Parts: sequence; structure tokens; C-alpha cells
Amino acid sequence: MEAHTSGASRPPGAVPAELFVRTAEIAVKWLDSLDHRPVAASATLDELRSRLGGPLPVGPVDPMMVVEDLARAAEPGLVAMPSGRYFGFVIGGGLPAAVAADWLTSVWDQCPGFYACGPAASVVEEVTGTWLAVLLGLPVEASFAFVTGCQTAHLTGLAAARHHVLDAVGWDVEELGLSGSPPIRVLVGARRHVSVDRALRFLGIGRASLRVVPVDGSGRIQVPRLRQELAGTGTPTIVCAQAGEVNSGAFDDLDDVADAVAGTGAWLHVDGAYGLWVAASPALRHLVRGVERADSWAFDAHKWLNVPYDSGLAFCAHPASHRAAMTATAEYLVQGGPGQPRDAMDWTPAFSRRARGFAVYAALRSLGQQGVADLVERSCAHARTFADGLASVPGCAVLNEVVVNQVLFRFADDRTTDAILRRVVDSGEAWLSGTTVDGRRAIRLSVTNWQTSDNDITRALDAFRTAAAEM
Repeated sequence: MEAHTSGASRPPGAVPAELFVRTAEIAVKWLDSLDHRPVAASATLDELRSRLGGPLPVGPVDPMMVVEDLARAAEPGLVAMPSGRYFGFVIGGGLPAAVAADWLTSVWDQCPGFYACGPAASVVEEVTGTWLAVLLGLPVEASFAFVTGCQTAHLTGLAAARHHVLDAVGWDVEELGLSGSPPIRVLVGARRHVSVDRALRFLGIGRASLRVVPVDGSGRIQVPRLRQELAGTGTPTIVCAQAGEVNSGAFDDLDDVADAVAGTGAWLHVDGAYGLWVAASPALRHLVRGVERADSWAFDAHKWLNVPYDSGLAFCAHPASHRAAMTATAEYLVQGGPGQPRDAMDWTPAFSRRARGFAVYAALRSLGQQGVADLVERSCAHARTFADGLASVPGCAVLNEVVVNQVLFRFADDRTTDAILRRVVDSGEAWLSGTTVDGRRAIRLSVTNWQTSDNDITRALDAFRTAAAEM
């Protein structure tokens, strides 16, 4: 690719308005294409490397050409994740207000690590954190952190847990580290998400410290077995429960889990990556009854709230432990001050970071409480419709009770299941992911996108009927 220098003469500080207008045109064209374009990417790996690769230009290239070339080269390799027919990996789209606010976030380029760097960004996070606590039924006095996603939210909540349970036995982990510390054991369900284990590993808590509690056929932790594990020990303990299993959508009985943990001194952490959002729905919040009794919570905004990637949140019922695990100070930093501003670096693992609160604020304000509830309930209704429709697809069996937005199903055998999934994805009509459950291949559909319509569900079902008939 040759270097073009037509943009090099622009005076320093000049705003390239035409570049931003052109970029908006490209973005709108992409969004307008979602209903008729294939959901899957069409380019191969080699094609993308050829289109996007080559040597770095020696001189500057005109920004307009850079953006147009990038859009043209990347387009065949884009998956239509914002489409209403993308049903993979519990991934939402982007609400218009959230996408627009995210564009402004990039233009404003604030760094809300601490208040002095971005006062508006800091206050937006403060306001949004309070809104979320009320919406999801969490303690209003809970501390919170805006992070990259549920993985980092687990890291944050479990770091607070590590501090808390070790402090209770007189060990200062921030000062002394883990070498020589009292052992920590972590009780987890057999169908927990892998990001929990990964966060614990980052915190120096290895697999040998995990005690795996059996689950039922849907993936719910067996509370009587949990009680047995909790009985008769003074070992610092963390319990990890789950609101929304990744395949079946099943919820642990959080009230029973909290009863089992009560009085033991253990810390209860809830993985609510997508499932915690049902708390916003009067019709579904019974699924998370007792969730407010936990000590920490981790969840995503880029799933069911439909804000652009990346966006996760951690909440903690023990702000002192949360802050002790996260805070950092240095002589050159400008922290605190009149009015007691909130310095986000006291609560997050990040120092410099993106001002994620703007997009979350915009999403919540554009939807309101009722809009969030409607989005969640509509998604679950679409999932039930899809599951009901699978009854007319020859050889298909639904494997889970469809309690929220997840449908788990398979065909006669592993080969047929994988082949039908491949045909549907290759057709471009829908994108779903495969999984393995109890040693057998299955397909999982997740309805998480605000744009998913009745027609999208019909098209996806028709694609499976066609693929099954071809097999």
C-alpha cells in the first residue's frame, strides 16, 4: 500500500470534520446492511491477511484513505454481531444511544482513573452505579467498579474476597502477599464459568484450592452438598454461585446458597454475567431471589444491556475490603479533594482506562427501568418461541428447560449436530455456537440482542428446518 500525504499539511489542532462525517456514513451503511447481509464473516484467514497486511507505510497516509481502506478491507471479515440473528456466546448488540455515547467517549477521550482526569466521566459512573444498584436490587451502599467485562469483574470481586477472608484471620495480603498465608479454599459448582477459575488463578489461588460441589442436571449447585462442605472448618472460604449457567441458563438457588453461607464467615460471590439482569424484570426476578445477600457480584453490560464492547461491572457489599484490594497512591497523583470526589482507581484494577460509564449511562437512560425489563422479557419470549419451533424440526431435541434466553438442543448424533450447525452458519441466516454437554455435542442459542424480532426467529428456525431436510 503506497503512502499518501495529502493530510500531512493540515494545521495542528484542526478538526477533520469531513473524516468524521464520512466515518458516520460508513457506520450507518454497515448497520443498514444487517438485515440482509450474511451473519457469518465471508473472508478466509488468508484473504484477510492479504487485504489488511503488507508493510507499514514509510510516510503518513491521508486519514480519509486510511478509514475507507480499513472499512473496505475489514468488511468481509466482520461478523454481524449487532444483527438480530446473531445468537452466539450471549453477545448483545449496541443500543443506538449507547453506540452514540460510545462515539462521544472516543472523541472526548477522558481517562476516569481518578476525578481530576475526567470529572464528568467520574460523576457519570457514580450516578450510573447507583442506578444499577437500584435496578438490580443490590445494596445501595455497595461499592462498584466499571471494568472490561465479567472476567475482570470476577478478578475485582474475588480480590476483595481474598482480602476480606484473610483479614478476618489476621493476615494482611496486600502487605505480605500469599507466601506463607493461611490457605484459602474456594467452593464452586461443577458447571461454573471458566472465567471464575481464571480470575482465581490471576489472584494466586490455584486449582488445588478449589472444592467442586456437584450440580443437578441443569447445572444448579446442590445446596445440601454445599452445606456439607461448609460445615466444621475455620479455613478462610469463598463460595462462588451462579446466576445463569452458560449452556442451560439455569440459576443457582441463591437464597438457599445464602442461607448455607450465613454464619460461616465465608464470602459469597455471584457470577451474574448475563443472568443478573433478570432482576430488572418483575416477571423474572424470582430467579435471583436472595441475590442481595451476597458479598460481591460480577456481570456484563455488553450482554443484555446491549452497550458496545467492552463493558463489565463489579459490585461489592464491603467497600472497605474492595478498596483495600484495589487502591493505589503516588505523590504525583491528584486524588480526593473538596466534595469528596470518587476516584475510580480506588475500585478498579486499571489505572488508565476508557470512560465506559458514558455508554452504560446512555443505555439505561434511553431504556428506563421499564425498557430494561421489556428487553429482558422479550428476549426470553423469543427463546421460548424458538424452542417451541424446534419441535417441528425432524430429529431435534431440546435439552434444557428454557427459563431465560438460552436454548440448548441437539440432533440424533454428534456428527449430525455439528453438520446441521455448520450448514445453518454457512447459509448466513443465523450464527450460533456449538458446545459439549455431558460428553455429547449440542447447539446453544442465546437471544440477547435488542433488535431480535419475530421474523429473525422465524428465519433461524427455517434455516434449521432446511439444514435438517438436506441431511
